[in-house]
Amino acid sequence: RHYPARRPTRPYQAVRPRRRLPWPIRWLLLLLPVLLLGGLALYGSLVLPPPMNVLVLGVDRRPGEGDAVRTDTIILLHADPRHGRLVVLSIPRDLWVTIPGHGQERINTAHLYGELEMPGGGPARAAETVAYNLGVSVDHTLRLDFDAFRALVDAAGGIEIEVSTPIVDDAYPTDDYGTMRLEIPAGRQHMDGERALQFARSRHGSSDFDRAARQQQVLAALAAKLTRPQGWPRLPAVYHAWRQAVETDLSLFDLARLALAWKRAGDRGVEYIVIDREMTTPYLTDTGAAVLMPRWELIWPLVQANFP
Repeated sequence: RHYPARRPTRPYQAVRPRRRLPWPIRWLLLLLPVLLLGGLALYGSLVLPPPMNVLVLGVDRRPGEGDAVRTDTIILLHADPRHGRLVVLSIPRDLWVTIPGHGQERINTAHLYGELEMPGGGPARAAETVAYNLGVSVDHTLRLDFDAFRALVDAAGGIEIEVSTPIVDDAYPTDDYGTMRLEIPAGRQHMDGERALQFARSRHGSSDFDRAARQQQVLAALAAKLTRPQGWPRLPAVYHAWRQAVETDLSLFDLARLALAWKRAGDRGVEYIVIDREMTTPYLTDTGAAVLMPRWELIWPLVQANFP
């Protein structure tokens, strides 16, 4: 009786795990956005890019809401890489201005009207309103909500803030339309995204002018963290969070121009300005709304001197 010969079997071979890229190459891939920004900044410093004005809009958008909301924060940036100048101007949200096509209203409603007119039109209408009333050009806009703010600060690994006076807010608004008691002690402290948002957003127990100054303090702390060599390893994560959460027409080259202006100005060279109580007058409208009437004779010369 004959049986078919068995086919020879291959000796056992272990399945090799997929080879991972060497760590220098992995780091290089992670740092590509940073290297690109750095290269653009170097290129920008050689060709002397022109100055630009950027309108930063923080919208009061809670989970589940659309874009037709008011702006909680309005900041106008002037970045001049040629001369190493950066100006940060905070505009109070209750400033009583002319909104083109809608008459006299609080400036923070311009974004709302723009979104109601056309979805996505909020930033453009807000930029038009700022340009019309302050007499400056607005080249770019940047819009972010509370979640985007938290994500950026967390991606940066948090920020260091010097709290000059304790903050006690018995009615700090929560995302579910409720309130909570907020206490932030005085002193230097490390803040994550949620804590930094509370510090920048709280307004009970202080004025909107104080709140604007705190928002500028957060912006300065975040910029200082990311423009120093110690913060550079965080840049890929911050750039990823930026791509995911921030709505803007700023290109990579524009971001490089902004970073270059900030870096050349230095931490102490950035000019921080708040349209404050000396430049405004409290006023009650016919409907009983408490607003801030601008003193244009003080505001316009200040804006013209810092936003040429």
